[in-house]
Amino acid sequence: MIKSSIISHGWIPRVFPHLLLAFCTLFSTLTHAQEIEARTYSNAPIGINFISAGVAQAKAGNYTLTSEVMGLTHIFDAFGQSGKLTLVLPYGQLSGSSSIGGRTVNASTEGLSDPLIKAAINLYGAPALTLDQFKSYQQDLIIGASLAASVPWGKYDDNQLINVGANRWFIQPGLGISKALGPWRLELAGAGIFYTSNTNFMGGNSLSQNPVYSTQTHGIYYFQNTAWISVDATYFTGGQSYLNGNPISGSQENWRFGTTMSYPVNKHNSIRLSASTGAYSRTNNSYDLYGVSWQYRFGGGL
Repeated sequence: MIKSSIISHGWIPRVFPHLLLAFCTLFSTLTHAQEIEARTYSNAPIGINFISAGVAQAKAGNYTLTSEVMGLTHIFDAFGQSGKLTLVLPYGQLSGSSSIGGRTVNASTEGLSDPLIKAAINLYGAPALTLDQFKSYQQDLIIGASLAASVPWGKYDDNQLINVGANRWFIQPGLGISKALGPWRLELAGAGIFYTSNTNFMGGNSLSQNPVYSTQTHGIYYFQNTAWISVDATYFTGGQSYLNGNPISGSQENWRFGTTMSYPVNKHNSIRLSASTGAYSRTNNSYDLYGVSWQYRFGGGL
């Protein structure tokens, strides 16, 4: 049963499926749980660090999420192969309104969202190399594994229907391969996202979600000046939501397509542009996403 804090607003249970699909879709975008990410399984010189800062905007229906994101990545030696450790710190602002069941539902919230920690370790084909050694490296086939976790440290108020913090963990294990064909890199990856329950949702209710399973594929072209552009696609399915054990949404099934371009300004700085859109959604929770970011590279002998 839904607890009294929700029953007292009798129209709320009827709009939960619509709101949760919109909000969960946007906030998963903020924490990169379902985003299209090229070059997860690539090689780089050990000791190199990347600092990035950017802004992205996602739109789902009449709701808009603008997020400012900072990230730090370190390349390290993982048992003779290269590894990558990344920390992502997002800040988000969501606003919008919908008319559901004759009522207007307004949403407005902002604050620090849940940080994301991700480790990717190459298992084959990406030896740990110094900057000087890396200059003669030629990629063939790379096989790698990754593990991401979202930490529930974001702003959360259990009296609000929406928050920028999810008040729950998720972990995302993945596997991927990358194959070089001349100036092209062809990538294929799969992952599963497993969620804990939010046991303090709207006055002590329990909000839970089934795992989401996804695949990604990328075609990446490298230019002579080390700029690159990718064409990306992802498919994900699952993720049915429950309130106190009662299903309140169906399973998701979504196709997304996008593109990313990275252009080097000099040996330390680069600019990245990205865009993606929903091509198919069984539960009508597609969104459009646009982003721009700056990246600064240092360490490792640069």
